[in-house]
This record gives sequence, C-alpha cells and structure tokens, in this order.
Amino acid sequence: MWSLFRRNGQFRRLFCAQLVSYAGDWFATVAAIGLLLDQTGSDLLASLFWVAQSLPTFVMAPLAGPVVDRFDRRTVLVLASFAQAVVALLFLFAGSGMAWMVFVAQAGITALGSFFGPASQAGVANLVDEDDLPEATAMMSATWGAMLAVGAALGAGVTVLFGRQTAFLVDAGSFVLAGALVWSIRTPMQAAREPDAEVERMRPIKDTVEALRYARRHPSILALLGSHVGFALGAGIVGMLAVLSDERWNAGDGGTGLLLTARGLGVLIGPFLIRKLVRRGIHGVLLACGVACIGYGIFYLGVAVTPWIVMAFVFVLIAHLGGGAQWTLTTYGIQMLTPDELRGRVFAAAFALVTLSMSISLLIAGLLGGLIGPGWTIAVIASVVVVWGTGFLIITRDVRAEAEAEARLVSQAHTHVTDLEPGPEPSREPDLEAGLAPEA
Repeated sequence: MWSLFRRNGQFRRLFCAQLVSYAGDWFATVAAIGLLLDQTGSDLLASLFWVAQSLPTFVMAPLAGPVVDRFDRRTVLVLASFAQAVVALLFLFAGSGMAWMVFVAQAGITALGSFFGPASQAGVANLVDEDDLPEATAMMSATWGAMLAVGAALGAGVTVLFGRQTAFLVDAGSFVLAGALVWSIRTPMQAAREPDAEVERMRPIKDTVEALRYARRHPSILALLGSHVGFALGAGIVGMLAVLSDERWNAGDGGTGLLLTARGLGVLIGPFLIRKLVRRGIHGVLLACGVACIGYGIFYLGVAVTPWIVMAFVFVLIAHLGGGAQWTLTTYGIQMLTPDELRGRVFAAAFALVTLSMSISLLIAGLLGGLIGPGWTIAVIASVVVVWGTGFLIITRDVRAEAEAEARLVSQAHTHVTDLEPGPEPSREPDLEAGLAPEA
C-alpha cells in the first residue's frame, strides 16, 4: 500500500482528494443535525436529514454517468468540488434561523457528490498499472469508511470547541482543498479520444439504460451490480443503531458514536483483508461477495440479541469487515470488466441502485422500528440479508463455474506459450470474464 502511495504521485493526489472530499461529506453532520433539533425539536426532521444525504444520488445518477464518460473526468471532479464548497456555505443561513436550509445544503452536496464518486472510481484504472489496481481499489474503497469514522468525529470536535458556524466554514474549505488536489493531477483519467472526435449529445435516461443493458449482456457485471444492491438492503440496520443504543443500553450519543466507530473501522479495514483474493479472478470475487453478505447478516443477528454494548461493538465491526470487503470486490470487478467509455455510466447506475435500495431499507426500518422495536427490526433485516446472500451464491453458481473454467484455460495457455517462447511475454488480448482485465 505505502509503496504505491509513494511511487505514484498522480494516484496519491486523487486518493488524498477523495479522502478530504469524503471528510467534507461527513464533517457537517453533527452540527447540522444538532441545529435541526435545537431549532425545531423534531426527531422526524433529524431523521429526514439522512434521506437528504443519500437520495439525491439516485436522482442525479442518470446525468452523472454520461457526464463522467463524455467529459474530462479531472475537470468534472474539480468543478464538482468547488461547487460543493459554495453549496456548503448555505449551512450558514440555516444557523441564522432558516433551518430548512440544512436540507438544501445537504441535498446539494450529495447531488454534486454523485459526480465525484463515479468520476474518481472510473479514473483510478487510468492512473495506476494493472498490477497495482487491486491495491488502489482497496485504498480508494477504504476512504469512505475512514472518513465515516474520522470525518464526523472531527466535525463534532470542531463544533463543540468553536461552534457550528465554524464547522460549516471548515466543511466548505475541505471541498476547496479536494478540488485543488485534483487540479494538480496531470495524468489523463480516461482513455484518449481521437483529436477530431465529437462529444456525443447526452441522453441521461437512454445512456443509463444503455449501461444497464451492457451489464445484462455480461453476467459477471450483472452479478456484481446485484451484489451491490442486495447488500444495500441491510442499510436500515444502521439506522436502528442509535435507537438500540438508547433503549437497550441507555448509552445515548456515546453509545451511538461507539457503534458508528465500529462500523467505520470495519469498512476501513475490510478492503485490505481481501487484497490477494481479487487476483483469483471473477469467480473468487463473486464467491467472496456472497459469503460477505451472509456474514454481515449473521453478525447483525448477534447485535440484535446481545445484552452487552461491548459485544455489539465487536459484532458491528466484524459485520462491516465483510461490508467493506464486498464494496471493494464489486468496485474492482466493475472497473476491470467494463470498458472505459462505459465505466462512468455503469458506476453511476450502480450508485443509483444502491442509494435507492438503501433508502427503501431505511424507510422500512423506520416503520418496523415503531411497531416491533429496534432489536426485532435489526433481526428481520439481517435475516433478509442472509437470505439474499444465500440466494446470490445459488444464482451465480453457473457464472462462477464458467469464469473459473475460463480462467484455468487462460492460465494453461499462458503457461504453454511461456514454455515455447522464453523471454518477455507476448502481447495478447485479455479475457474479460476470466482475468478481470479491461475490455479491448
């Protein structure tokens, strides 16, 4: 990890930019929710803040994907970051008595972030060598978990020490810094186009459908998207952690912070535990995705029944080790199996489906929580995730078997050619499904 970070300055800049940008996504959370509660006293409005932090991604995805594929990704990242900085300043108006501006500011930051995520993920493969891509993907995937654990905590600290207005100003500054870091990248973040090639007119809905049709024609990509969406069905569990902390353990905000820290640490560490696994090929990736989904559900079943918050901390941490690993595996697979000119649209479609799945899960969790309590709600959703993971392994059995057989044939052919012609390996067209290599 550190070797790649030291020797590839262009990737280092993108990594740091994403780290800072994700910190900005979480930095204002504590101050914004606290402001809503102080000015309105409404728990419902505080809950709706989380919807404003996720749902705009689903709405903007049909536009974000085509933009990322048709225009320079570095420029898209810079403009999105600077625009986020401007929108973040709207939080200051909320502090002046207009609480509704919290939703405007947060929804705007999330909507613009829907361009940042696909552009950075799609551009990684163009900044690093193929051998470094598993490492780079793990590092980029871990940034979200790192900033979930660190960004919100830093924002809370600044809020307590210097006030909410200062926290909002620092939040805006973080997006400026992210944009400046991306601006310093000099390596192109997408494949070169013909000098006289014209940029096609964008058709957001049609372009998104085209990306989904491409996935449908390639079973491995479709399976990776299914893994993404299915895992997101468990998002409603996270919405119950604060309620469980208060009602079962009487731990209040401190307990909520402890459990969210466990979540962030799991997402941070998980990607680094499976770095070697991705080299096995797409069959290994799909198998690990299903196992991670089942493990996530099983350990959250433990959270649902444990009487000790310390044990819940351990269960949450282990559950999200699988969550972080699954996200990395699916992201890596999509990067390698999707051609550059479609990669942004496929990622945007994936983010849209994931956020929609998350929103549905959060809504169902909120409704169930009031009827059967947080513990039973977590148990129900965790059971659904276990069933999904099991079904995923069954449904993708043929896809995994075919990919494994193709990978074996490619390996044997490569060995045979190497034996016949010693010296540098002759160039060859990579096999998409078997070797996780980009399409020619």
